[in-house]
Amino acid sequence: MTPVSWRKSSYSGNGGNCVEIAPDFVDLLPVRDSKDPEGPALVFPADAWRSFIAGVQAGEFGSV
Repeated sequence: MTPVSWRKSSYSGNGGNCVEIAPDFVDLLPVRDSKDPEGPALVFPADAWRSFIAGVQAGEFGSV
């Protein structure tokens, strides 16, 4: 199995409520819970992830 480099958002801080992404792939983007690095990852098409991030940045999902 090829090692994957995971990246956490610079906005995440140390609270532990974070997701990490593995931007090593061209068409797919694995996403995992940073509190469970050995757990499963969800894999999204890269275009869908970019659309999701754009929606978050535009405030389409409200605030927490």
